[in-house]
Amino acid sequence: MAQRRSSATVPLSAAFALLIVYASLYPFSGWRWPPGQSLQSLLTLPWAQYHIAFDIWANFIGYMPLGALLYGAGVRSGWRWGWALALAALSPMLLSYTLELTQSFLPERVPSREDWLLNSGGGVAGALVAAALAALGVLRVWQSLRDRWFIPASAGALTLLLLWPMALLFPTPVPLGLGQCWDELRELARLALEDTPWAPAAESWLRPSSPLHTPLSPATEMLCIALGLLAPCLVAFAAMRSRARRAVLTLGALVLALAVSTLSTALNFGPEHALAWLTPTAVPGLTLGLLAALACCMLPSRLAAAVGLMVLTAQVVVVAQAPENAYYAQSLQAWSQGRFIRFHGLSRWLGWLWPYAAAAWLLVRVGARDEG
Repeated sequence: MAQRRSSATVPLSAAFALLIVYASLYPFSGWRWPPGQSLQSLLTLPWAQYHIAFDIWANFIGYMPLGALLYGAGVRSGWRWGWALALAALSPMLLSYTLELTQSFLPERVPSREDWLLNSGGGVAGALVAAALAALGVLRVWQSLRDRWFIPASAGALTLLLLWPMALLFPTPVPLGLGQCWDELRELARLALEDTPWAPAAESWLRPSSPLHTPLSPATEMLCIALGLLAPCLVAFAAMRSRARRAVLTLGALVLALAVSTLSTALNFGPEHALAWLTPTAVPGLTLGLLAALACCMLPSRLAAAVGLMVLTAQVVVVAQAPENAYYAQSLQAWSQGRFIRFHGLSRWLGWLWPYAAAAWLLVRVGARDEG
């Protein structure tokens, strides 16, 4: 096999597979053995009783990115194209069959043989599209571009940068303010320890904190927004070769932040409120973040990683002091009555955990040999 290279398609494949698992098994409650079902009947999967056009297309299209990413991961890891195509075609089939079988134990989910066939077909189609693009030289063009812009060990950074817009889709307490997750993690830990010998000892420090009602001061909110834009820029700077190209990426991050924040607000509160997130502190905060990122463009990559760690730490501390988005409950109710609640939940987890994943990658980068 050819020499293996670090590739963002490997962690992206894992992330997308987790997305599919989350979407397929949500809400992860009410587990029971399906009444009147034998093991043999479960293994064969039943035929669907009804068909919805949206579900048909969602089942097919939803697995196409996984097939494409798995093909790219195989090729970029040094596999021959035939083996990579087999991996990309068979893995979605196996994953879909496992999830359809598992759905039998959830009362709110309805497994079917048609869903498995559509998922499998989508995975195969995605793999074939990726193989065709590779044959046309698209992967070589991307690799050449990546080699000019990023260091070899940039897969983690590229994955984080690609996931950052998805994390922003969930309504945040402050624009670009990711990482407000401690109350939710405490609740999950409390539920996990419930009815165990350790529950009384953990009760005091797992008790939910008092709700925050005092809004952040304008200066603090402006700082939080600036840190929210600066953080992904520093993640990129820690993996980029050319300091001159950092300004281009910084402007791209600003445009992406504006576009995704507007889309998130439109999805959650209606198109007529799409620009409501542009509060009096948002524009100054974005301007401050842009100027700070441009000022950091000349930092060596390891120093950029160290500064990025400080920025993420400060952002998480400030966001933790912010009250929850006032319209979140209304937004969640609207999503829960629609078809996209599972993807909304996934963006929520990304919004909670992205700063911590980015900090972990930057910590590794600080201790690595400078390749830029």
